[in-house]
Formats: sequence, structure tokens, C-alpha cells
Amino acid sequence: MKLVYSSVTRKAREFAGSQKPKKPYVLVRAVNLEAKPARKLYDRRFRPEDFFCSVMTGSIGAKTGEKIIYLTAGAGGMFCGSCLHDNALARALLKSGWHVQLVPTYTPIRTDETDVSVDHVLFGGVNVYLQQKLPLFRHLPAWIDSFLDRPGLIKRVTSTAMNTDAKTLGSLAHSMLMGEKGNQRKEVKRMCGWLEQQRPDLIVFSNALIGGCIESIKKRLDVPILVTLQGDDVFLDSLQEPWRSRCMKRIHQIVNMVDGFIVHSDFFRDYMAEYFAIPIEKFHVTPLGIDTDDFKNPKVASSTASIEPANRSERVTIGYLARLAPEKGLSNLVDALLRLDLGELPPLHLNVAGWLGPEHQAYADEQWAKLDAAGWRGRYEYLGAVDRQQKLDFLNSIDLFCVPTLYQEPKGLYALEAMAAGVPVIASNHGAFPELIGSSGGGILATPNDSAALANQLTSLIINSDQRAILGRTGRSHVMNHRDSASMASSTGDVFRTHLRDQ
Repeated sequence: MKLVYSSVTRKAREFAGSQKPKKPYVLVRAVNLEAKPARKLYDRRFRPEDFFCSVMTGSIGAKTGEKIIYLTAGAGGMFCGSCLHDNALARALLKSGWHVQLVPTYTPIRTDETDVSVDHVLFGGVNVYLQQKLPLFRHLPAWIDSFLDRPGLIKRVTSTAMNTDAKTLGSLAHSMLMGEKGNQRKEVKRMCGWLEQQRPDLIVFSNALIGGCIESIKKRLDVPILVTLQGDDVFLDSLQEPWRSRCMKRIHQIVNMVDGFIVHSDFFRDYMAEYFAIPIEKFHVTPLGIDTDDFKNPKVASSTASIEPANRSERVTIGYLARLAPEKGLSNLVDALLRLDLGELPPLHLNVAGWLGPEHQAYADEQWAKLDAAGWRGRYEYLGAVDRQQKLDFLNSIDLFCVPTLYQEPKGLYALEAMAAGVPVIASNHGAFPELIGSSGGGILATPNDSAALANQLTSLIINSDQRAILGRTGRSHVMNHRDSASMASSTGDVFRTHLRDQ
């Protein structure tokens, strides 16, 4: 079923669609019936549950007629923090009445919430890779490109074979940043043509690394362009020379074409202003937020949870929920645990969950071996990558949460999720965490990359259940009242209005 919706008369008419969509959705078509002939303004697709929410909140017709294209970077089969952030933001913007299309690049996104992205991929990962490696694919006809850009095909190919290791992607990253001067010039032209058909009023990129096409877009569409910075530096700093220097030189050119940058902390604003040589006045700081609907009930575990909730009167369970990668600091947590005097503490257990890529299997095995050698066998468990309900069950099973990052984390979604579940957080005293912990009161900070200092902070919370309870309640209250996705969408919408007004 489809709906025709008039933003002028506020009347809806049903009519039968000629084709059945591949996935269930509701199409809302805004039409100016006063124009002669009637003129279509725009289409909005809703998943059934989000359509119902929009009807109930009165935002079905969009409080703003401006169309926002939000380009997000997929990460194959991995749960990616940026994908989770972009999807939660886009969903909240839709619910609040913005006309937003979340469009994946490289691969379809993987998220543990309702996926609001369109069933279309720009810069399809298969084409991008083949055009980089095999010159023949830079000249093949469009119908072959279209076949290789099918979301289902990309998802199957990249679910097990996608390489996200920056150390091996230098030449590809630089080529993508070169836009129409790179090996993926066909993809840039195809993206620009698609954007011209969509006629957006504003375009948002989820990072600068997919911004090689910005120069071409600016030439063909007179619209403001925003870039959300959320970890570009980590990837760039991992590139081998000469690719890092070449990529940095190109990005310094691209940032001059961008109208504004969105970050989620004062720290990252100041850091990226210097890193990319961006004038500070181009930045907008918006609070990071998460969808808290699943956390409204403090008892978030399902009745069939695979993880038994910790018996808080007998043992203390420490949780780590993030990618198993060196920069996330699992090794620092393990080293700190091995420093603890177990004879002076209540029984301890470690629950670990998160994506483990094949390139980091040896790293993970090293951590398990250290724990086994120190007598922790049977006291820890690795639960793999978790879906939404499994994540909620995981957070309900732990007494304190610790992801002691070695790098300066720009976001920290996992810390917000732990706080939303009422779990106190121990975080590294750098990156976004001093601001996050300081404003929320939901945890304590530890010296980065210092297992002895982390062991002391762990001990302080392990032996003090009252402090854990206070931190948990305080952090939960802060997230529920100030760090939900609706708050993030509201502040982001203010940024959109600023640039739409200046257009």
C-alpha cells in the first residue's frame, strides 16, 4: 500500500501500488495539490514501526520540507560504532519530522536497532575494490556496475572478506580521496548523478574519508555539505607512508570545501581543528546520544537470557563490550586484572563481548592465554558479537563496565549504553571520556595505558558496592534525560537549520 500525502491540504489518499516492494514499507508522498498540474514535492519511505511512530507524534508530513541526504560508511558484517550512531541519529531525526535519507556507502550497514537506511549503496565496495585492483573494471559498462552494486551481493561478499585494516588500504584510501582523479571516477560520477536526481537541500558525510567526491558535488549541486568527524584520525594514523602523507594533503584540500563539521566533544573539536587545520568556527559540538527505549525498564534482560545475571552478593562481574582490537584496550584490562589480589576481593568474573576480526584473532588468543596462565580459566567468557537483546542481557549481567582505550576515543557509545543500564563505568582519562564522565557522574577515570593505575580503580569499585550503586543511578539518570537520541537529533537539527538558513 502507498499513501499520497499533501503538505498543503493535510489530506491523505490511498491508492494501490503497481509493484510490490522487496521489503515492507510505507511510502508517504508529499504533493502540492494547489499547483496546476499537481506537483510532487518529495517521497519518504517508512518502515511500518517508524511510520506508526511518526503518525502518533504528528511528524508524518515532516516539519521541514528540506531534504537531507546523510551518507554513512558501511563496514561489511561488523557492528560499527559509526553505523550505530548514524542510524540512531537518522531514525531520531525522522521521528522528529526531518526528511532524512540515510544512504550507505561501500556496504549496507549493520546495526542492532531498526535499520532506517535505504536499500541502495553508493560507492559499492565490490566495484570500488575491483576498480582499484583491475584497470579493466574502470571501463566496464554501467549494467555490470549495477549488478556488482546490488546490496545483497555486496553484503554476501563483504560479510566475510572485507578488509578494514588501514595498514593495507593506503593506496585505495588515497584513490578514493582523489575523487574524479582517482581510480573510482565512475563511482563519483554515478554518485553525483544520483544526488542530482534526489535534489537534496543539504548533504552530510559521516566521515572525511568518504569525502573525495565533495569537490565534484560542489560543482554540480549548490548545497551545503557537512562532515561528522568520529574517528578519521585513527584510520589515517594507521596508514603506511607515503599514503598517510598523501591522504592528509588531499584532506587538507577537501576540508576547505566543507561548510561545517559536527563533533561530539570539545576535546575532539580542538583536536581535529589542529589535526586537519580547520578553523574552529566551522565546528558544531552536539551531544552524543543513544536510543534509550530499550533501557526504560531497569530490568533489561530477556526471560531467556543466555547469560546468568551476576549474583551481586557473592561475586562481581566486570564487562568489556567493544571490538577486540588493540586500540580498545582489552590487553590493558587483562593486565590490570592479573594485578589484583584475588585473596582480598570477592569472587570475580570477566564477561567479554564484541566483534573479533580475523586480523585480531592472534591478539585475542594472547589475552585468553594470559588469563589461563594466571588461573582465570572458568572466570572469564567471550560471548562473540552480540545483537540488541544479547547486548541488553550482557549489560544486565555485569556489575561494572570497563573498556580502557589506548587511543583517544572520539565518541564512547558503549559507555553511554552501560550507563543507560545503570552500570558504573571505568574509562581512560583521555579523549571524550573526561567530558562524558564529568558531565554524567556515571563512572571514574583511570590513567591511560597504565595497568597498575587501572587495577587500583577496579579495586576501588569492586570492594565498594555502595559507590557502584550511586554511580550507576547517576549515570543512568543523565543518559535518560540528556543523552537520548531525541536530544542528539534536536541539537543536530539546529545545526542543519543554521546551514539551510545560510544557503
